Amino acid sequence: MPIVQTTDKTELYVKDWGEGRPVVLIHGWPLNSDSWEHQALALTEAGFRVVAYDRRGFGRSGQPFKGYDYDTMADDLNSVISALDLRDATICGFSMGGGEVARFISRHGTAKLRQAALISSIAPFMKRTGDNKEGVDESVFEQMKDGVRKDRAGFMRDFFPGFYGNDVSQGTLDWTWNMAMMASPKATLDCIDAFGHTDLRPDMEKFDIPTLVVHGTGDDVVPIDTSGRAAAKAIKNATLKEYEGAPHGLTATHAEQLNRDLVDFLKG
Repeated sequence: MPIVQTTDKTELYVKDWGEGRPVVLIHGWPLNSDSWEHQALALTEAGFRVVAYDRRGFGRSGQPFKGYDYDTMADDLNSVISALDLRDATICGFSMGGGEVARFISRHGTAKLRQAALISSIAPFMKRTGDNKEGVDESVFEQMKDGVRKDRAGFMRDFFPGFYGNDVSQGTLDWTWNMAMMASPKATLDCIDAFGHTDLRPDMEKFDIPTLVVHGTGDDVVPIDTSGRAAAKAIKNATLKEYEGAPHGLTATHAEQLNRDLVDFLKG
């Protein structure tokens, strides 16, 4: 698999599968590109070129001590798109990966894009504030960071059953935990601040391409009112698909449904 070097010389591990119009998959916290397994295979088999990379600090990519902010991470996405000369692409972000989609569009434009997709995404703004009353209380993010600092392995072991709504096998939980433990603890901590505190509401105004928003109504990690419904309302030409009762990790629990919706959207 290719290695792409970012502007600050961080090396990103990239999978580049298949042929056809490109789809770039951007993973969630605290995982890596392997978490897109169900979608990467289905989209490749449907005739698309699938590019999935490990975010800086996660998986097999480099682990610098800094750069875990959305400006830098959006620039990393741009490095991948530029290095592979991707055009007419769809960029698809899961969970915190939705932040890269939003910031990339506002920072780098849509000249190389055809579509965007936000899956269980944190955009537009997670933190509860006076003008974001549906947001998540700051204490939740502080508790997450405290858990990571004290016992990252134990915290992750307890985190993932709720991530999937207790609706996956023990094998999937073990697989997910192993992905999380490949990450840098520094990246794991800093990205909680990135996805928890970054206000992406102004970025929503820059979307000028068809956008699919998919979110589960049973998502207890990134509540749908905070994110999916707010994003669909803010983005022009957005299509919202709500999966009744689906948890945050619907890429696994609702893989067949999501794969159908993604293929239909990509071919639409």
